[in-house]
Amino acid sequence: MSKTLISFGHGYSAQALARLLLPQGWTIYGTTRSELKAGELRDKGVIPVLWPDGDLTEAFDKATHMLVSAGPREAGDPIFNIYGDKIKEVAGKLDWFGYLSTTGVYGNHNGEWTGEDAELRPSTERGRWRKEAEERWQSVPSLPVHVFRLAGIYGPGRGPFEKIRKGTARRIIKKNQIFSRIHVDDIAQVLAASIAQPNPGRAYNVCDDEPAPPEDVIGYAAELLGAPMPPAIPFEEAEMSPMARSFYSESKRISNARIKSELGVSLRYPNYRDGLAKLLAQGG
Repeated sequence: MSKTLISFGHGYSAQALARLLLPQGWTIYGTTRSELKAGELRDKGVIPVLWPDGDLTEAFDKATHMLVSAGPREAGDPIFNIYGDKIKEVAGKLDWFGYLSTTGVYGNHNGEWTGEDAELRPSTERGRWRKEAEERWQSVPSLPVHVFRLAGIYGPGRGPFEKIRKGTARRIIKKNQIFSRIHVDDIAQVLAASIAQPNPGRAYNVCDDEPAPPEDVIGYAAELLGAPMPPAIPFEEAEMSPMARSFYSESKRISNARIKSELGVSLRYPNYRDGLAKLLAQGG
């Protein structure tokens, strides 16, 4: 039986999944706000649908799988707000529904390890919106929801090298500040593994094996480039946007044990050193 995915908000992570699925014969409909990006998606084998006014009638008729990548706002999840009723109608015929959330739903754990069964107590506005969106999707009857809580995403086109080359990179120092990360190709393989063995209702942390202070990552990237070490700046003295500063309000080590034990995932990039070295080798 042919498999058809509707990818709502077909961006960076969803495109990595598409690169795995398209060679297997999947049909993928991807929503985008941009005419230019629509052309790029078409060139890659994805059927583009302009958001929010494009016609998804055919896609809904054929869909066996759905993925929601678009982030929520104060008004709620935009996909749920516009297509919630239609998705409820087709929920029973879907084999899999994936929602890309964030580890921000856990809030601050003062650098301690955090697994999927931890209480969701987000401390940022964006984290609260994500928690509410998870709950809304999980409340839809018969919808085979799988939640993926993503750590900080990096990969081709998203890495620290450009700022280091420009001399604008900084090492922001805050005591006991720990972040988890994940390479976009590993996000794709986790999603593909879940599609191959659905377990509706399950949540998965998607991160690598080695949470680390952000200054360590910047420092290692500079070493790889043979560039001067970026300056160390105390968090209290750093000039940062409100969004960037909010990331430093939470510190935790995210456990990825479940994706290994239940989905059988073996990470291609188990730590930031492997991932950054590969990016640089690829010209990143």
